[in-house]
Amino acid sequence: MKASALEFRLRFLVHVVIYALGFSAPWNYLLNQGAGAADFWSGKALWLPAALQIERAGWMSLTGASNLLLAVGLFFALAAAGLRTWAAAYLGSDVVKDAGMRGAAVVADGPYRHLRNPLYVGIFLHTLALALLMPASGAVFAIVAIAIEELRLIGGEEAFLEGKLGQEYLDYKARVPELLFSLRAKVPASGANPAWGMAVLGEAYFWGVAIAFGSVGLRYNAQLVTQGVVIALGVSLIARAFVPKVIETA
Repeated sequence: MKASALEFRLRFLVHVVIYALGFSAPWNYLLNQGAGAADFWSGKALWLPAALQIERAGWMSLTGASNLLLAVGLFFALAAAGLRTWAAAYLGSDVVKDAGMRGAAVVADGPYRHLRNPLYVGIFLHTLALALLMPASGAVFAIVAIAIEELRLIGGEEAFLEGKLGQEYLDYKARVPELLFSLRAKVPASGANPAWGMAVLGEAYFWGVAIAFGSVGLRYNAQLVTQGVVIALGVSLIARAFVPKVIETA
């Protein structure tokens, strides 16, 4: 299960389409379960209906459940932003944003000493945060679709790196876990210097989403947080213009 070069090139668009479908959940309306339905799977954002289910189960108050889910969403949003920024600082934001697959050498610094695919894991963590703002059916769709897409991208990129870097990458792959972060570094550092400023700029969208959860989340308005997500996306598109392009070498 691996993505083609074309799918990798269009990965940004693929993610946008998946998230758009998750937020809109058009199948709810086709099944007459639009925003007016009282059902858990209706068009309402998952956050508050889920909190209501927790309250009805007698586990905690509605406010407590809402705050707990908000804290979970904020945690995933911050974890995604932090992990991706850490990875981009060592890999290079130009490589992260580039449409083509790149691999001049094995990157064995930062999170890449603990995990082979921190950028893709970051996307999945980010999806878990966004799921709280989607209808329940849209949340399930987005989580499953993103998981499949990330696995496809990982398969395609790792196959490319194996072909380009050969035994060097195979040795790295044998020592460092694919998806589960190891608290203990599995390979020695190669001594690369991180570019933190450019990494934060390149991952502006993810930080913007975390800020949206943290700044307006306590107003318990999923639509307001979603508006913050859209603003973060717009800001990130502007920020991308300041991320340098990969310089082609012979």
